[in-house]
Amino acid sequence: MPARRGARSRRCAPRRKRRSSSESSAPRLDTEPTRLRSGLSWKMFRYLAGVPSRWAVADSPVPAALGRLRGYSLAADRDDDPNFFAMVEGFFDRGAAIVEDQLVEDLKTRETAEQKRERVRGILRIIKPCNHVLSVSFPIKRDSGEWEVVEGYRAQHSQHRTPCKGGIRYSTDVSVDEVKALASLMTYKCAVVDVPFGGAKAGVKINPKKYSDNELEKITRRFTVELAKKGFIGPGIDVPAPDMSTGEREMSWIADTFATTMGHYDINASACVTGKPISQGGIHGRISATGRGVFHGIENFINEAAYMSRLGLTPGFQDKTFVIQGFGNVGLHTMRYLHRFGAKCVGVGELDGNIWNSNGIDPKQLEDFKLNNGTIVGFPDSTPYDGNILEAECDIVVPAAGEKQLTKSNAGKIKAKIVAEGANGPTTPEADRIFLERNVMVIPDMYLNAGGVTVSYFEWLKNLNHVSYGRLTFKYERDSNYHLLMSVQESLERKFGKHRGAIPVVPTSEFQARIAGASEKDIVHSGLAFTMERSARQIMRTAHKYDLGLDLRTAAYVNAIEKVFRVYSEAGLIFT
Repeated sequence: MPARRGARSRRCAPRRKRRSSSESSAPRLDTEPTRLRSGLSWKMFRYLAGVPSRWAVADSPVPAALGRLRGYSLAADRDDDPNFFAMVEGFFDRGAAIVEDQLVEDLKTRETAEQKRERVRGILRIIKPCNHVLSVSFPIKRDSGEWEVVEGYRAQHSQHRTPCKGGIRYSTDVSVDEVKALASLMTYKCAVVDVPFGGAKAGVKINPKKYSDNELEKITRRFTVELAKKGFIGPGIDVPAPDMSTGEREMSWIADTFATTMGHYDINASACVTGKPISQGGIHGRISATGRGVFHGIENFINEAAYMSRLGLTPGFQDKTFVIQGFGNVGLHTMRYLHRFGAKCVGVGELDGNIWNSNGIDPKQLEDFKLNNGTIVGFPDSTPYDGNILEAECDIVVPAAGEKQLTKSNAGKIKAKIVAEGANGPTTPEADRIFLERNVMVIPDMYLNAGGVTVSYFEWLKNLNHVSYGRLTFKYERDSNYHLLMSVQESLERKFGKHRGAIPVVPTSEFQARIAGASEKDIVHSGLAFTMERSARQIMRTAHKYDLGLDLRTAAYVNAIEKVFRVYSEAGLIFT
């Protein structure tokens, strides 16, 4: 494997040199204070880093694609529309500035204090940029006979852990900047939840609604071949997953294409992608994983009395109302689990309209209505909501649609006390600052929507192990549980006798449900819940350690930076 990675790096190096200035690799990071990236105001920069950071980035033009009208993907406020990649880098800078001294202190080397500091700063500069960006263009023949050229991108932010991991989205608004930003978020997200992957992201610049199923299959399979030719896909190299406008079907096409071409001799070929159908090596619980993870993330904080007292709320879901922006996969499953545990959904927003019902909206009925009608507008027992659904009266607001929806123009109007970021990057730095000033708790995206990559990790392991979870132990656990009950019954009968007949031992309903042993879905759900709980505790401890209050985003970045830094520091660096 080391030789293979080295070969890949040699192939990637010329590609990086050939990219135009608009698609250059991550900006140079200087030790001297640098100018601000365009789109970042001085006020915002001071909030992000406190002082000009040693890892601040040089000026870089904002891609024109970000200036086009694009629904949820556009910032809600054109005056607060920072470069997405710069946004992520700015949050990184703030976390790095806070944790630098601790990293220096923790270094156990024979270097001087100044040498240790230079080592820490150097590794932080290594972590920040995007390592590789692949840009491809390829032709497809449409059903009408016309030819069309399709653009696609794949960004690999970090190989501190391999393989890289990140979804593939289909959208006309895909850009190099967007995939780089999302790839960097994936690196930090995986670190926060202790999933041993580097971050990556891909995008194909199409509107999938304008293509037939046959055309989408052609595009997906050709994009897979392009990734494989350049070493950007493989079980130990780079593992894609579903994202916006992609799902099980597309992942199945990717797995089949790779397995019948570049992966023909690889026994682990099915592990080249996750989010597949069960019949193709997928795992139970993957479809709902991100939404379920959002629920668990909210649960861990809403049950914490110390945080709820800060917000003036009582712990638990029972008296809470919530609003969802975006009724896709993440929004639907988040709504379903919150509803199941006692919270009440009073509003749902989509691109074509918002609905409201102060008495509550049933997620199953809304799902069926949308499947039958293609929209949530006109849902029975609801009224249209004319304003911004994010500003509605509720306790919890869940932006689960696109980036930069909460900006300085509407952050002051948000009535919810908890902002749960189901989408990637829905809050701009200016809005984040306003929320902190208003004592609103923001549960950050890099933690909250990590359920998808967590269960993808379980699926990847399943594919490498070539056996489903629970298969080897299912019968043994079931027999052991029955023997346990029989042992208890025999012990009681020996003690008290059987004068009045056998002494019945009746298991509780909870034990009865588990007596047959854990299924694959049970194991996945349990593993996800444990991962989200452990990561939440780590964020809480870090927030307390550095006296960050409700700034959970910075606490999460500090955790991620510490973990990635440790990998680089202990592995050492070569060819430097």
